[in-house]
Amino acid sequence: METSGTDGTKRPAAYRVLARKYRPRDFTALIGQEPMVRTLTNAFSTGRIAQAWMLTGVRGVGKTTTARILARALNYKTDAIDQPSVDLTVPGVHCEAIMEGRHVDVIEMDAASHTGIDDIRDIIEQVRYAPVSARYKVYIIDEVHMLSNQAFNGLLKTLEEPPPHVKFIFATTEIRKVPITILSRCQRFDLRRIDAALIKQDLARIGGLEGVEAEDDALAMIARAAEGSMRDAQSIFDQAIAHSSGKVTAETVRDMLGLADRARIIDLFETLMKGDVAAALGEFRAQYDAGADPATVLTELAEFNHLVTRMRFVPAAGDDPSLSQDERTRGLDFSTSLSVRVLSRTWQMLLKGISEVQTANRPINAAEMVLIRIAHAATLPTLDEALKAIESGAAAAPAGAPRGNGGAPAPSSSGPAASAVGQQYMPASSNGGGQAMRLVSSQPAAESAPVFEAPQAAPEPEAEPQARIRSLADIAALADANRDKLFEINLKKYVRPVSIQDGHIEVALTQDAPKSLLNDLSVRLKEWTGRRWLITTSKEPGGQTLSEIATARRDAQFTDARNDPAVAAILSRFPGAKVIDVRIPDAPEDNDDETAEPMPDPGVGDEDDEL
Repeated sequence: METSGTDGTKRPAAYRVLARKYRPRDFTALIGQEPMVRTLTNAFSTGRIAQAWMLTGVRGVGKTTTARILARALNYKTDAIDQPSVDLTVPGVHCEAIMEGRHVDVIEMDAASHTGIDDIRDIIEQVRYAPVSARYKVYIIDEVHMLSNQAFNGLLKTLEEPPPHVKFIFATTEIRKVPITILSRCQRFDLRRIDAALIKQDLARIGGLEGVEAEDDALAMIARAAEGSMRDAQSIFDQAIAHSSGKVTAETVRDMLGLADRARIIDLFETLMKGDVAAALGEFRAQYDAGADPATVLTELAEFNHLVTRMRFVPAAGDDPSLSQDERTRGLDFSTSLSVRVLSRTWQMLLKGISEVQTANRPINAAEMVLIRIAHAATLPTLDEALKAIESGAAAAPAGAPRGNGGAPAPSSSGPAASAVGQQYMPASSNGGGQAMRLVSSQPAAESAPVFEAPQAAPEPEAEPQARIRSLADIAALADANRDKLFEINLKKYVRPVSIQDGHIEVALTQDAPKSLLNDLSVRLKEWTGRRWLITTSKEPGGQTLSEIATARRDAQFTDARNDPAVAAILSRFPGAKVIDVRIPDAPEDNDDETAEPMPDPGVGDEDDEL
């Protein structure tokens, strides 16, 4: 396309980015928002047009575009039609000016830069006047949650009883920050994230219109990276076209976004599930050397782990067009061979591992440690498998333990490893979120097996036990052992550790701490340890109190429980059910808990079913 300059010469037209060039201009072009379009169609056809609308959703789903289309529909006028209409196939008198944001009766305001009461006061003064040329004066306020409380209060009366010629359209990404008094006066539409398959389909359409050839895998990568935002997808596609010398390939998109090869991610996942640490580290290093970011590799491992878990319960999930052929076929194979417990355990370890890598000084080293933990845990049996092995009397050595994925054969019941001792597997918490196991000797399995006992030396006299104080938890344990419950509770609630050394403890106290707490601490330590302790307060804020640590740990347990696919399936099967307590079987009691009562999940109501 060319334009003529003032001197009559032909000049190329200014380039328009894809996100602006292919912006929807009517309701039929909106992608993935059919429920909202259907509601508006019914409202306009029956004349039940609201006075204000609230559009909410993540970035790039079309809030501002929908607001302009809605303003166009309100002021639609042609030679044949002079009434509000959602059928905008024929351009109206005001349509072009409204869509370009230059119509005098459609006022757009960005609340992020106009947050005060003075800006709203201007609107209140102007709404009294009739529109200049259109049917309605329409106010579009974007990012409305940025308005101040005074501005919201000033808008309330006008919003509740606006003049008949005024309509309000609000848009926000933070609906929770909008006062309920404003929400109750608006008709609300939640614009949904756009499905990756629809994004891929529309990108293919745009590529055809632009004369750009693109591979299906490349479009699928862009659709996934957009995370439901059509604007983000179009921007990434625009960048990919510029990045390519011709055809947009999967390799181009992968290099541009710093993604790992999807097929290689699946290979890495397979080596981890086999417990092959050396192969897993080799594959990870190869991906890292090829330019993949460590945190991205773990994130994509987590996404594939989630896909496999979802396909186990919903096999139709593999029909998603945005998935590659490897993801469909191999994902389905993994979903039938891996147990839910192993998939859940891997998911939890990856989630914690991603945060470790993102905050580590050496991300590559942190990522390798995460992979080692996952591969090690994959060869361990789950708790159910271990208990079944004990009940059946099967003997197992660490090298012959049943596989965590349930796909390997059970260990043989013959041979020295089976005849010596039975093994009991108990959960431990040493692998960063995974379910580690430790072995505890049980009774001899067969009388025929020879048992050799090493000569035992005479026991040495035990030294006088002496309480050693290394942390606040040690002091709390002493208080518990001496049955001083009130002091134990005060210690956990009000004391923040700063420094604990031999004979000297430096702490910070919360604002509501009892005045006698430091003296009580000094007296009790002298009584319980038989020595004097220097107790001082510090100006530093100190660490978390034992109560805060216990609460955080408890919250993490609830989060992990809700993320467990099996628990999620139960919750979805029983509407209203909630997790109210999390208990780990055979786990040692936590001395940091204030009471023995389980901590309830916040927000559990009496009317809900309890899980």
